[in-house]
Amino acid sequence: MNDNLHQLRCFGCGTRIRGHQAGSIFRCKECGDLFEVEYPGWSAAGGMDRPNAGALKWLWRERRSSSELLDRSGVWRFREMLPILDSFGSAITLQEGNTPLYHLPRAAKALGVDQIYAKHQGMNPTGSFKDTGMTAALSVAKERGFEWVACASTGNTSAAMAAYAARAGLKSLVLIPQGKIAWGKLAQAMDYGAVTCQLNTDFDGCLRVLLSIVQEAPIYLLNSVNPYRLEGQKTPALEIAEYFDWSVPEHILVPGGNLANSSALGKGFREMKALGLISRLPKISVIQAEEANPLVRSFRENDGEAMEPVKATTRATAIRIGNPASWRKAAHAIHETGGWCLDVSEAEIAVAKAEIGREGIGSEPASAVTLAGLKKLVADGRVAPSDTVVLLLTGHTLKDAEYTIDFHKGTLLRPEEAEPLLPEIAALRRNAVEVDATPGAVLKALDEIQSRWV
Repeated sequence: MNDNLHQLRCFGCGTRIRGHQAGSIFRCKECGDLFEVEYPGWSAAGGMDRPNAGALKWLWRERRSSSELLDRSGVWRFREMLPILDSFGSAITLQEGNTPLYHLPRAAKALGVDQIYAKHQGMNPTGSFKDTGMTAALSVAKERGFEWVACASTGNTSAAMAAYAARAGLKSLVLIPQGKIAWGKLAQAMDYGAVTCQLNTDFDGCLRVLLSIVQEAPIYLLNSVNPYRLEGQKTPALEIAEYFDWSVPEHILVPGGNLANSSALGKGFREMKALGLISRLPKISVIQAEEANPLVRSFRENDGEAMEPVKATTRATAIRIGNPASWRKAAHAIHETGGWCLDVSEAEIAVAKAEIGREGIGSEPASAVTLAGLKKLVADGRVAPSDTVVLLLTGHTLKDAEYTIDFHKGTLLRPEEAEPLLPEIAALRRNAVEVDATPGAVLKALDEIQSRWV
């Protein structure tokens, strides 16, 4: 492990250690907080070790036309920004990253904000943003000689870990909450060969069990408490900045589950600014579901200084987390960038997901909290018509196809949940109708339903 180029710094007390000293659960022995990766040579006094911004931009652009495996990865193409391996040749990659940034013209017109984009991390190899972090952290596990890796998961982490472990020739263990995971995600972990255990608890309970296991057995923990995960997950920030020719958007909205994603993006933009790659930070806002909103409650009660866990409930299973590990890092990113933390209802999530679908872009339910949250920010005047906004979509629509089907069948929401948004829901639903197998019957069906279309 290249400890000469990086070290780990406790996010709480500031204690600094070498990478191999982190322990099995990646918690500071002094204060119990999480670590983050730090690069001492990047300081103003770093001299020859400090990367040159202009040279990096040129190099990364040139690699886009390279056929080399690492250059085809949207994570390892930026490898100068994550020197965490002794040899980059040992990196485990499925050519993750380089995900599309889509303009959303319907949303832009409806909200009066011309420049609304979706950074679709669901277009990664296993269908979620987790791949960008997993390629980094699992490469560290492989280089350190581990044979087993493990995670607790609401679905996307398990799919990504199992795939990259299979690619690396490692064995993987997945702990998931029974009955609280989308089948599309569970199927992936099984297909990639993971040992999968469903526990009669929630995600937070699964993680507690796993933290005990990794302290007793030589198994490498790959949940987002692992700081190397965030090194990979910061690279979409680089892709976004590069797309806008190193002039960042005003706002970035991120779904809030375990909160590592917003933390990682905040770190990525912070490091780019420190190195002179960008001149300012975008506002980073975290959006949670109303009944899975511990960070929102923290900001309401004490401006993000302390957080109490909640019993999380939401149909957007990827963010059904009541005790997020990276809450302190996420709160720092929000404060540092001048963003906000807010929540949205189940009906608002469902409507926003269908609206994203009308753009021709499919996303999992958790992704749609970003558009639902943007509506509130626009209504409050916190996003101006001239602003450029990027919504982070975390997962592919096929991760939870049952959610989409239930919405269009009208069985997803309870009547009291749907009631405030009934007109929008009715206009967006596209349930399949049964008709006779004749042209006349089909044309009659069209006449009957087209008046409800938008």
